[in-house]
Formats: sequence, structure tokens, C-alpha cells
Amino acid sequence: MDKRTFLKLSSFMMAGSALSPLAGLAQNEKITNWAGNFTYGTSSVFNAGSVEEARGLIVKNRRLKVLGTRHCFNDIADSHDHFLSLARLNRVVAMDGHTVTVESGVKYGELAVMLNDKGYALHNLASLPHISVAGGCATATHGSGVHNGNLSGAVTGMELITAAGETVSLSKHSEGFGLAVIHLGGLGAVTKVTLAIQPTYQIRQYVYENLPMSALETHFDEVMGSGYSVSLFTDWRNKNVNEVWIKSKDAGFGSHPTFYGAKAATKNLHPIRDLGAENCTEQMGVPGPWHERLPHFRMGFTPSSGKELQSEYFVPREHSYAAIKAVEQLHEKITPHLLISEIRCIEADQLPMSPCYHQPSTAIHFTWKPEWPEVRRLLPLIEQQLAPYNARPHWGKLFTMPHQRLAALYPNMHRLQQLMRHYDPTGKFRNEYLDRVIFGV
Repeated sequence: MDKRTFLKLSSFMMAGSALSPLAGLAQNEKITNWAGNFTYGTSSVFNAGSVEEARGLIVKNRRLKVLGTRHCFNDIADSHDHFLSLARLNRVVAMDGHTVTVESGVKYGELAVMLNDKGYALHNLASLPHISVAGGCATATHGSGVHNGNLSGAVTGMELITAAGETVSLSKHSEGFGLAVIHLGGLGAVTKVTLAIQPTYQIRQYVYENLPMSALETHFDEVMGSGYSVSLFTDWRNKNVNEVWIKSKDAGFGSHPTFYGAKAATKNLHPIRDLGAENCTEQMGVPGPWHERLPHFRMGFTPSSGKELQSEYFVPREHSYAAIKAVEQLHEKITPHLLISEIRCIEADQLPMSPCYHQPSTAIHFTWKPEWPEVRRLLPLIEQQLAPYNARPHWGKLFTMPHQRLAALYPNMHRLQQLMRHYDPTGKFRNEYLDRVIFGV
């Protein structure tokens, strides 16, 4: 997306609700998530045009949930009462040389263009730039890089409206700030987020094909540390990594025709090899700004392959190869229902509800065919295989771990319960997901 397109889009967004994520829906039409695998429990949506309007709606209604860009695959944002959309709150509020403050309706792809035009950047982006800043941070969504934390790690401040309609501003100096950043939608309606920024940078993207899985046994750290951001794509067939995507700041990296047994690609590729790469970000070592290389998919195109399911598990980095081999043992059961798996590394952080809390982690991601009955039977098997490595699931994707197991993996979960009760004593922002996953009821 070029600057002219971004400015035109921004003006249109501020003019009204036409670009609400729910625009075009007929009255009482059912609302689904982006992938189409989940249908929400209500079609009642309030589109707030200002913070004051949002506050009034929160105070007026006994129960409601904030609905973002609908990129989660489970019921984390579901409601059987009402939704509050803040998509029209999409302004950049303030920016200096160190931070940028945005309203919660801003998407990463839109923010990135503006930042880059002014000479700044974020430390990382997720595979899809289409998600909102507030939603991505609330669920510990991440990109890749052995030295790059998840998106939540850039948060230095946030503002939210509580169930009582009070405005609360939190910063790194606030008590419980780290706990509040990954709040899973249970504290209130976040209206502003402040992120750390840095000078802009260029990235070149290189792809290698057919890395022997055995190379990871002795060279996992070297492979994953070979670029600023690295992704491994595998379908778990033939003890092989189909593609290695290396996003590098090193202009000389592309002189290597082979990479630990893998061969350099000769054309742009899609992570799912049989699909065309026209929707993917530029490869073949062509330099470009960070926001046009760190995501796998372009902002202006339909992301990924269409209808799909996703699940993801994080293991401590020291267990990476053992965890990969544990999953590989299930390849005969996994592969028939899989589109592709992605393996990435994420740096440790200090956010208690993050899967990477106090541990550098490796994430094993599954993009499934839309075959929920089969996937539902597979997930407990995968979770059992990864249990010895204390795997933590992605909050916004599909998993079957019960509350008791999650509480053991997140020893600060009781503190999040207390914080939710403090800001939302009547459970206005609670839903079945929070009851089941966080409160164990």
C-alpha cells in the first residue's frame, strides 16, 4: 500500500463507519471470524464513533465484548449479548522519536506505512498485517526472530474504559502493567495503545527449499539465527522442511546458493508450495522497507489460503528439536488434514500472560484444512506429545488444554483473575472463553 492509498484510506475511515469490520452486513446477519470457522453468538453490534460514545455504550449495557478484526479462531471475543466495535477509532494520536500512540481501531499494516513514511519502524510484525494493534497485543500475537519479542513487548502504555465507564491510563510505571498488556479482553475496552518505535530499516527476503529436518538437530540455533526473522515451513512429510524464509538485514546473504543442505529458490514462493505467490511479500533478495518484508502476505491482498483452522504451541527454545521430533512422530495422522506448519523463534519477555514469559521460545504452528472434527481429535494428541516440554498454546487459536493445565503453565493466572475482578467486578466483559480458560468455571 503506497502513501497516497494509505492517506485516502485513513480519511475514509475517519469519515464514518463504512470500513467497520462489520460493514455491509444485513440486519441480524450472522457474524463469523475471518476464516469462517466460528460463528459468533450475537449479531448485535454497536459501532462507536468516539471514546465518549464507547463509554456511554459500556455504561448502558450489562454485558458486551469488544470485537476487533476477527482474526482469532476460537471464542475468545465471543458474546451472546452485544458487541462493541471500535474500528472507527483509528487515528494516530501522538508520535515522537521513541513512541507512537494509536487508537485501538488502527491496523498494523496501516500504522506501518505511516511510520515508515516518517522514518520510523516497529521491531516486528506478525505474518498478517491485517490485524489490529490492540487485538494483536491483547493476545500475545507475534512475528519471528531470536532477538525479537512478540508484538505485546512493544507496548509502553495503554488506555482503557472499565466496566464502570472510568478511563484508566497505564504505563510501564503502573502497578500490574505487564499483567494488563496481555489481557485477553477481560479488563475493559482498550481505546489507545502506545508502542515503542525505532528508526526505519530495510529487509531482504530469501527463500531456500528442502532443508533436511536432521539439519535442525545440530544447527537449529544457526538456522533460526541466520536472519532478523526466520520461518520454517513444513508439511511433516519425508523428514523435510519444505521452505526456509529468511528476512535479513544483510545485503550479502543472498550470495549463498545452499543453506545447510537446502537450495536457494529460483522464484517467489507461497508457504504452501502449490499456491501462487502473488499475494506474498517480495522475495529473491529484493530490498524493501521492513513493513513490506516482515509479514508473509501483502496488506492489499487476501491473506493466506482462504478458509482454514489454526493452532499453535510454544516450547522453551532449549527443547526445540525434541519438540519438533515429537510432532513429527504424528506425521501420518497430521499430514492428511494439514495445509502447512510454520516454526518460528520468539525472544523472552516480562509479560506474565505471554507464552514467552521469562523464556526464549519456539512456536510450532499448524494451519489446518477446515476439517474441525478431525482437527479436534488431533489437538489432544499433539498436546500430549508436547506436554513434556511445557508447551503453551496461543490464546487466540484452537487448543483443548483445560484450565488446570493452563494454570500450571501460567503461575500468575490468579493475578490476572484478580485484575479482571478489580476492573470488571460484575463480569461485564466476561464470556464463556474467560470463564472456561482463565477462571475454570
